[in-house]
Amino acid sequence: MDRSRPPIIQGGMGVAVSSWRLANAVARAGQMGVVSGTALDGVVARTLQDGDPGGHVRRALAHFPSRAIAQRVLDTYFLDGGRRPGQPYRPHPTLTISPSRPAVELALAGNFAEVWLAKEGHDGVVGINFLEKIQTATLSATLGAMLAGVDYVLMGAGIPKEMPRVITEFAAGRTGRLTIEVADQTKVHVAELDPVAHLGDELPELTRPDFIAIISLHVLGGYLARDPEIRPDGFVVEGPVAGGHSAPPRGKFGLDEDGQPIYSPKDEADIAKMVDLGLPFWLAGAWSTPERVAAAQASGAQGVQCGTVFALASESGLSDELRAKLLADLEAGTLVVRNDPRASPTGFPFKVAQVEGTLSQPEVYAERPRICDLGYLRAPAERPDGSIVYRCASEPVHMYERKGGDVADTVGRKCLCNALFANIGMPQVRKSGYVEEPALTLGQDLTAAHALLARYPDGWSAPQIIDWLLSDVAA
Repeated sequence: MDRSRPPIIQGGMGVAVSSWRLANAVARAGQMGVVSGTALDGVVARTLQDGDPGGHVRRALAHFPSRAIAQRVLDTYFLDGGRRPGQPYRPHPTLTISPSRPAVELALAGNFAEVWLAKEGHDGVVGINFLEKIQTATLSATLGAMLAGVDYVLMGAGIPKEMPRVITEFAAGRTGRLTIEVADQTKVHVAELDPVAHLGDELPELTRPDFIAIISLHVLGGYLARDPEIRPDGFVVEGPVAGGHSAPPRGKFGLDEDGQPIYSPKDEADIAKMVDLGLPFWLAGAWSTPERVAAAQASGAQGVQCGTVFALASESGLSDELRAKLLADLEAGTLVVRNDPRASPTGFPFKVAQVEGTLSQPEVYAERPRICDLGYLRAPAERPDGSIVYRCASEPVHMYERKGGDVADTVGRKCLCNALFANIGMPQVRKSGYVEEPALTLGQDLTAAHALLARYPDGWSAPQIIDWLLSDVAA
């Protein structure tokens, strides 16, 4: 299928910060709208428990290929009128190497609904962004997105060499397989998902989406491009200042006086060598101004991927309160984004916006009880008897240690799963009364955000961002 390759990719951010509303608005404006594919099973479960305001999830699930699966999800999670004040969200099953059927069905429904709503009412292109580190969710999330006709799958935070084959197999209605990284493994562990086993005769004909690998260096691009079995359809080349997770520095790891990883020119991709690969690519991380879009295209790139400016747009999934805080700090010139080498349990550096009342503040972090009940960033490990245990460096220290983890790995780790749900106004409420606090991520280069705030002091929309970004290209 010959898809359009727009000059602007709206980045896939957080848990539902890159919401279906944002992706829909971007795609309507002729660019690539991208939904975040992280934890969409939890997003749909919590949205339904909040009464599904506007009926959007129920409208989407009315189009899910299996009426029975959609109905089971609704029967399990939908609360007419929403939860009572202070009522905790109902837990939902976690995805493992061999997940339960309810876990798979919820993931299929969640990813389907988000992509379906992002694609509703226009003929633009929509992508979904996955983290390679969240491997146990990848198969069900990918199939769910493909059931809704997603146009692009994007993946970073690792080496996604098996994804081209996974989406090819799903498009043919065959079983998708993914090798899972397991600590201390003595054998290869493979997750499998058979579309026919879950949907049977209701499995529709699927179209293969294009796959875009998110990388930090041309070296990885060259490795992936030279083998047809693992070659993507394009790349996003992300620099060290991009938001969210970033690759650690190459070579000897060191920290500056503020405790942030030190990057060097060795951590910047060679754009000329990316051009030589002959595949389309977009540049990300400090490329979000009209001048930089024009410069990217002049260098041979298809265009740019932008995150921060879209995270602050009116259509993003951030709660109104948090967006207002970020914009106020931006206007005051006090907004700082720190590249925290310890925050993420993945071990990758993670950008954390320093905002009052969030987990970026040591005193707020210290007050949070160590709880791991969502488990998206858990990593599997093999026990001496060959069984699998799932552990997270953000969970209670004694539990992590009991599962064979090194206590040193737990220092400074933040529960990003719960924090990212708090970012979008869906914080878990504990029996003790504790309400989960947010932890916000943005890119470290705020040049574009300052420029947009000068143009739109009351905030901006996705179409306004796009018109501005393309102003030099159009000229």
